[in-house]
This record gives sequence, C-alpha cells and structure tokens, in this order.
Amino acid sequence: MGGSPIVVPYAAYLRVYEPLAAFPEPERTHWYRYASAGTVRTAQDELRQALADLVPVPPIAVPVRESGDAFVAVVGGVTHICPWRTRLRGWLALEHAGDLVPEPVLDAMLPPVVRLQAAADHEAWRERNPDARPWIRSATWHVPVRWFTLVSDDEREYEPAGAGESKEPVLRYRTPMVQARRRVARTLRVLKDALEESPLIDGLIDVGRWLEEFHPRSLVELDYGGLVHALGPDLLAEDHSAADIAEGLGALREGDSTAAGVAYDRLTERWRRVRELQFSN
Repeated sequence: MGGSPIVVPYAAYLRVYEPLAAFPEPERTHWYRYASAGTVRTAQDELRQALADLVPVPPIAVPVRESGDAFVAVVGGVTHICPWRTRLRGWLALEHAGDLVPEPVLDAMLPPVVRLQAAADHEAWRERNPDARPWIRSATWHVPVRWFTLVSDDEREYEPAGAGESKEPVLRYRTPMVQARRRVARTLRVLKDALEESPLIDGLIDVGRWLEEFHPRSLVELDYGGLVHALGPDLLAEDHSAADIAEGLGALREGDSTAAGVAYDRLTERWRRVRELQFSN
C-alpha cells in the first residue's frame, strides 16, 4: 500500500511480536517469506484500509478475508512477527462499538442488518477457532494507564518527525515478554495490598491473561501510533508516562499514598487534555 499523506484516527496500540518459531506451518513459511520480502507496513496503512471498507454501500463492517499482513521486528538477529488479524479485531471491535458512539450514529455508519450478519459470521468462525486471540490491542485518544505498567522509562524510544526510517514521529516502548509478565505480577501485588478494589486491577488482570497466551520469548510493544499527531513535538518530548506510573507504584509500595496520588494525578491530567481533543473542531 502506498504511503498516503492522510493521517487517520488517533489510536494507540499494544502489540505482541512472536518469534517465527512460535508459528505452526504453513503459517511460519508465509511469515518467513513475508519478512524476507522486506515489506514495511504501518498502523496507518491498516487504518486507511479499514476506513476504505466503510465507503461501499452497504459498508463492509469486517473484512471478508483475514489479512495476510503483519508488523515485523528484527531484534537481536531474531525475526518477530505481529500479525494484523484485521478480521478478528474487527469482530471484537464491533462488540463494543455501541459503547463508543450513540446508537443513531452507529446505525447510520453500520446498519443493524450489517452488524447482525457480522456477529453471526463471528460466532460461526469462533466455533471453528475457539483458541484464537489478537496480537494487537488498540485504544483511541489515550493510552490506557495499565499499559504503562508493562514497560519502563529506559525502554522509551522517541524519534521526532523526520528522524529515523519514518518521516512520522514515533514514540514507543519495547520490552521482552518475560519482563512484561513480571511487571504485571509486581504491579498487581502492590495494587492489591494498597487498594481494596480498582478498575486498574481488573484491567491489569485482563492484560496479564492475554500476555500468557503468547510465546515467552515474544516482544511487547506499546506504540503511541496516531496519538503522536495529537500531542505534538513538545508534549511528546516531555512525555514520560511510564516513569510517572513507576513513581506512583513505588510510592504505594512505601505506603506513601500522597506521593502516589500526585504522580497519578499528573499522569491522568496529561491524558485528560489529550482525550478532550476529540471533542474539538
């Protein structure tokens, strides 16, 4: 797909890249050839294709066939693959579409008959593929707080626009799967000791279960994706949200709820300002 200058929705991503050896045949051979071809695809490429599917009448809520594309990362001489699995993620997104937009708007975008057919297709597919799971999770207009607990500030990679291989700015974190799982476990211990209950605990348990589905030598990537265009270069350069989370957790571990609250408020205020941009003209 060509590199269109059009930037589409502001989404952030949590991705898992598995080593080639983790994939069964014939999928392993497919990804080996795909990676060897040197194809470079971006999240913007995938989003543009998804939006193009909404143009026909009736719109195509979920791709008819599963994508054969993936993100590729070569780290330490090992090729890692993160399949797009756009069809599966489309079905999963439809299940929560009503939580994101008012029903009249959703009906105009995707008529009920289209959504019902997609749901039926998903149910039939799930019966044949009960263990399927996506390699990518996404969030619009923010990065979920729980994602920052998986990474460390020293894993932060920031490239301003025009730097590196991409003309677009990049802000991401990459960490080994074993490290991400350890951080989930440590964070849960701290939160459960300090708080009776919290949506953060529930969300982190869900993320932890998802990570357990993958090869232990995988990579976990938190990518700001299109959000880099919402924050701008100054805020991107100053953004150290993973450090804020680490500071807050450290304070909780020491029993200093006041310091923990300061760090958490700093983080949530930063992302509150970003989320409010979706309502501006």
